[in-house]
Amino acid sequence: MQNPFSSFFLGGFECADHINRSGERVNLLVTTQHHLRVEEDYQLLIDIGICSVREGICWSSVEISPGVFDFSEVLNRIKIADRLGVQQIWDMIHFGYPDDLFPTHPKFCERFTQLCVAFVKFYKAHSTQPLMIVPINEISFLSWFSGDVRGTVPFLEKSGWDLKYHLCKAAILGIKAIKEKDPSAIIILVEPLVKVHQNGELSDEQLFKINEYQFEAADMISGRICPELGGNTDLFDILGVNYYWNCQWIEGGETVYWPDSINARVPLRKLLFGAFLRYEKPIFISETGHFGAGRVEWLQEIATECQAVIKAGIPFWGVCIYPVTDRPNWDDLSEYSNCGIFDLDEEANRLPHLEYIVELKHQQLNFINEGSRKLV
Repeated sequence: MQNPFSSFFLGGFECADHINRSGERVNLLVTTQHHLRVEEDYQLLIDIGICSVREGICWSSVEISPGVFDFSEVLNRIKIADRLGVQQIWDMIHFGYPDDLFPTHPKFCERFTQLCVAFVKFYKAHSTQPLMIVPINEISFLSWFSGDVRGTVPFLEKSGWDLKYHLCKAAILGIKAIKEKDPSAIIILVEPLVKVHQNGELSDEQLFKINEYQFEAADMISGRICPELGGNTDLFDILGVNYYWNCQWIEGGETVYWPDSINARVPLRKLLFGAFLRYEKPIFISETGHFGAGRVEWLQEIATECQAVIKAGIPFWGVCIYPVTDRPNWDDLSEYSNCGIFDLDEEANRLPHLEYIVELKHQQLNFINEGSRKLV
């Protein structure tokens, strides 16, 4: 399989649409005004050499009643992307579902499959681009967030495995439906990449088991575990891993902090090697970024680690900077993180982080020189 991405660096737009801890529906496409300023946002990325993006359809918005879909807002983004030459990757679920659904609902799989079929038909009728789909973004995180720490519906504790199982069941059925309607569709799994460190109390076997949790969703979908779900290795084409500063922590304790002056963290290249060897699929970083003044240094470190992976001969295909525009706190939409390529003011105007952009342009040249696919 050839690298399908149009640029080595991609841009990700925050598109979470879940119900938060206050019971309020979040829609960050609307909060950041990306749904209104998509042409501006795409042009800003083109101007800095990025022409591949991650987007989300926002299931909670497009399904206006059970089995009835309105993709008009998505169509606007597709038309603008086609006109500007921007490549899009689409998330079917980015943490949100319609108001009457949750992963263990008896109709969840059926409704999700209907969504996938409807979107493929719509996409083939309206887009000139090959279809690239992330069925469910970060199943491992979503199952923990909704099933263990009451972060979103169904607001449970000690139920992460149950949520994960049902989300994987839906993903498998959805992927099969997508492939039936469009055999050429490229399926991308996106999961967190983490490292849990020893706290001095765990056996090696216990620590190993804890670190295996992050792979359970991909293992189910690829058929390595829970074969009754019907997973197999052909159900996805590319593995995306999301990696942030807080993806390494001491079990039961605090984050292994970055910057890491004492080399306590496991190098990213080692984690990437492990993920690739496990599934033997092309791999890319599907989300990464930092906040405040650390954005530049974080990008430098990520780039160094990725160059090492490429030099080792692994099919490593890109880095998605997330988010393109700053993101608010899900539980307090007035609180922003200062983490985007472009920060936002009170009117949602895009404010470029100039040092970050300069470093991003510099790294683009470095990856061209490493023999990566040339940016268009």
